[in-house]
Amino acid sequence: MYRYHQIADDEKGYDLSMFCIPKHYEDDLERVYIPHGLIMDRTERLARNIVNDLGYEEPIVALCVLKGGYRFFGDLLNYISALNRNTDRSFQMSVDFIRLKSYQNDQTTGKIQVIGGDNLENLRGKNVLIVEDIIDTGKTMLKLLDLVKDYEPKKVRVVSLLVKRTPHSVGYRPDYIGFEVPDKFVIGYALDYNEFFRDLNHICVINEKGKEKYAVPKHD
Repeated sequence: MYRYHQIADDEKGYDLSMFCIPKHYEDDLERVYIPHGLIMDRTERLARNIVNDLGYEEPIVALCVLKGGYRFFGDLLNYISALNRNTDRSFQMSVDFIRLKSYQNDQTTGKIQVIGGDNLENLRGKNVLIVEDIIDTGKTMLKLLDLVKDYEPKKVRVVSLLVKRTPHSVGYRPDYIGFEVPDKFVIGYALDYNEFFRDLNHICVINEKGKEKYAVPKHD
């Protein structure tokens, strides 16, 4: 496994006043945790690692896990495409999408739902790159890997922008990791809290006011 950036438990992040934050979110955030520029630099390096490993001989199917993975997916594929067109060798790359759901508010529901996605039959016999935004306990990814294996791909690799350091982890680690983060609920860069905060450029930590403001009402 390649090296990755490990964010310490006592990392405070950056003061909001140092960055451009949408006005409607200013009171809902504690700190900026990972600035957008750092995300992009790390993503560029991940792209190089992936291309070096998967090589140029065979086509790759990039499978995006929606919704949280869409920005990371787009930026990662842009960097991969740049490498692909600026060397003497190249490979074909196609894309597919799948949507999973396991969270409500800031807690996992314990149930993994596949609630949307393309027909995954075209994964059969292909090299597959699964692109995820964050791996928490690892249960969701293990379920997805079981699903993908039903289509008998030739090779499967997983890249996740974030991996959470949590005592609830089942021990799963993806092949490529952008950042390992403490057990905090982070949002931004398409990571959401009940569908809010996807429009933040930076990865931030939500405060208690934000959690309360955007919480889904609990029903008896």
